[in-house]
Amino acid sequence: MSELNVPDDVQVLRDVEFGRGGGRPLRMDIYRPKAPPEEPMPAVIWIHGGAWRQGDKESGGPRLVPLVQHGYFGASIEYRLSPEAVFPAQIEDCKCAVRYLRAHAEEYHINPGRIGAWGSSAGGHLVAMLGTTAGIKELEGTGGWAEQSSSVQAVCDWFGPTDFTSIADQPSRIAHDAPDSPGGMLIGGSLRENREKAIRASPVTYAHKDAPPFLIMHGKADQTVPPQQSIILAEALRKAGVPVDLVLVDGMGHGAGGFTTPANLKQVIEFFDKHLKGPAARAAQP
Repeated sequence: MSELNVPDDVQVLRDVEFGRGGGRPLRMDIYRPKAPPEEPMPAVIWIHGGAWRQGDKESGGPRLVPLVQHGYFGASIEYRLSPEAVFPAQIEDCKCAVRYLRAHAEEYHINPGRIGAWGSSAGGHLVAMLGTTAGIKELEGTGGWAEQSSSVQAVCDWFGPTDFTSIADQPSRIAHDAPDSPGGMLIGGSLRENREKAIRASPVTYAHKDAPPFLIMHGKADQTVPPQQSIILAEALRKAGVPVDLVLVDGMGHGAGGFTTPANLKQVIEFFDKHLKGPAARAAQP
């Protein structure tokens, strides 16, 4: 989204450094109302897709602006891609972004106890990891703001991989087990030959009763990330007692651009409103 296309009521702060990863700066683009509400705002972080090996934070604008116009603070973040560093670098960077926002909550006029995460494809995987791995020290990294929690209070996962131990056995146009597949490049080798790494990188591994509410959306016609991946995560979270809304969209394939329909976006806003704004919002202690 170019600067000219940003609505008049939205302010954008680009390339804000939020921490360090692999010895280099990590940056986010901030989207916020020019006239903020009186009360501190809930915040939503957008995490881009691109198979963990491409894509950038520029995709966040079109996703976050509708939320910002609805009273949210938005941040679209970068993270180290797999050609630069293998897992867990990616989730370390995402957790650092959450900690940064919490550390700067007063400055940005945000509620540190109401932070949501939303992402698509590889970004869906990473937001699911954020939602399931709070408090796991070996995934926190050393990017900065270590005194803060990396927990989030609501997660919207759009068609993200969730279980690298099963994805290669499910129908797909991608040979997910290959070392040069997206998942293979993420963990640094064949999924089947590196089972422990595959387990460690899978959100389903960490499903537990204290995870935040999830909205999981997946196209039934997705030939890249099998819909079963979302079903598996939803089942694991429900078994743990976590509130989950699973939406399987008829006729929809893979890709955040085509997925951003008014109906889908409405469900996303309603989900975050319920869990970050409304009476059911968790006044969580981060």
